[in-house]
Amino acid sequence: MDWSILLYIAAIVAAVGFLILCVALAMTLNSLKNTLKEVSGTVSGLENQLQGVTLETTNLLHKTNELAEDITVKSEKLNGVVDAVKGVGNSVTDLNSTVRHITSRVGVQVEQNEDKIAQVVQWSNVAMGIADKWKERKVYQTRSTEQYTPVPGQKKLPGSSDQY
Repeated sequence: MDWSILLYIAAIVAAVGFLILCVALAMTLNSLKNTLKEVSGTVSGLENQLQGVTLETTNLLHKTNELAEDITVKSEKLNGVVDAVKGVGNSVTDLNSTVRHITSRVGVQVEQNEDKIAQVVQWSNVAMGIADKWKERKVYQTRSTEQYTPVPGQKKLPGSSDQY
């Protein structure tokens, strides 16, 4: 056999192998191209969704800041009310303590002056009794000096005198 034929056959086999390699490489590159297109579409969709999420997150952040400011303002206003209520509570506590103190002092004074109070009550009862007796005496004197005049058509009691 001739070496030249063998050389041609080897060149044809090498050419066919190279052709198969090129076809396989072309198919792989084509498949890679399709995969990259799908990945590109997915990334574009994710990018759009991420922009929407970013916009919503920004809006939520603004609303959260506004709410925080509103809560701060209202909290400061409420602090004034709490301080006022605390002041009222302190005033009521002070008033209660003052009333307790005065009550205890009055109780002590009453105990110390119990005999004097009893004497005052006795003297006032005597004075009221004298005033009542004085009124009764005045009424009796007024009745005894009045002259009775009978009502027209009134009958006399039997055994009564004609002094009317």
